[in-house]
Amino acid sequence: MRVCITGGSGFLGQHLTKELVNRAYDVAAPTSKDYDLRETARIKMVLDKFNPDVVIHLAARVGGIGANMQYPAIFFYDNAVMGLHLIEQSRIYGIKKFVQIGTVCSYPKFTSVPFKEEDIWNGYPEETNAPYGLAKKMLLVQLQAYRKQYGFNGIYIIPTNLYGPLDNFDLASSHVIPALIRKCIEAIEGNSDKIVLWGTGKPTRDFLFVEDAARGIVDAMEFYNDAEPINLGTGEEVSILDLASLIAKIVGFHGDIVFDASKPDGQPRRCIDISRAREKINWKPKISLEEGLKRTIDWYRKQVNVYQRKNL
Repeated sequence: MRVCITGGSGFLGQHLTKELVNRAYDVAAPTSKDYDLRETARIKMVLDKFNPDVVIHLAARVGGIGANMQYPAIFFYDNAVMGLHLIEQSRIYGIKKFVQIGTVCSYPKFTSVPFKEEDIWNGYPEETNAPYGLAKKMLLVQLQAYRKQYGFNGIYIIPTNLYGPLDNFDLASSHVIPALIRKCIEAIEGNSDKIVLWGTGKPTRDFLFVEDAARGIVDAMEFYNDAEPINLGTGEEVSILDLASLIAKIVGFHGDIVFDASKPDGQPRRCIDISRAREKINWKPKISLEEGLKRTIDWYRKQVNVYQRKNL
């Protein structure tokens, strides 16, 4: 069976491609450089060229709080239009199964912890990334409508905050874990006695190692066929302060961790319920936060060392 992954060259996409290949799937991964998925004609070219049985839609405009606040219109439009066109053209083309990757940012700002899938409609998302979260959530509406009217088999997966090797470590657009890792390592190299982080350190997150997420997505592709969304996470809540302290300990940074409370925190709490994933696809995470962080830090340090050697 041939699986076409949009966003296959990205962070999660590379790990997902590896997982699929390991399970003997034929994988096609068109790149945004060659195929702009905001254009219907390009989507038709992808489907005609690769002739997939399954489409997994990972491609997205993503970033941290700062990027979401700076480019809310772009984050809304690009994510909405890519998904809308891709789902419609996949239906017309006769794709057997469509797997849409959603976002935990779609949940309401003050969702009761742990987030259950049915909570997704109980309020408005956290303001700093609401355009992104709402754009992705509309694709859930589209898939459910298409299932009802056309019998189109589309599933919707909501992974929580992902991290791991191959992540984006650009401080202008990265998420919290790669940003923390880079700041701590650069503070050590620059003999700095402190790092400064956004917010208060009080918000909590549920961090899922990217390899666990890739395994869960393929499990869902193989075994899940329901209209309702399905969460992928750990079910464990950690504060940003505790996360920063753990990363500092692992990398050996002994300076102060300073929080700039004038900057936004984002969603106050975030931890998801994974009962549906356990029940429906017999999935649970295998990698602990500390082990996952060590793997991510080791990978990043190797990349830095390679870069430094190339520029000597």
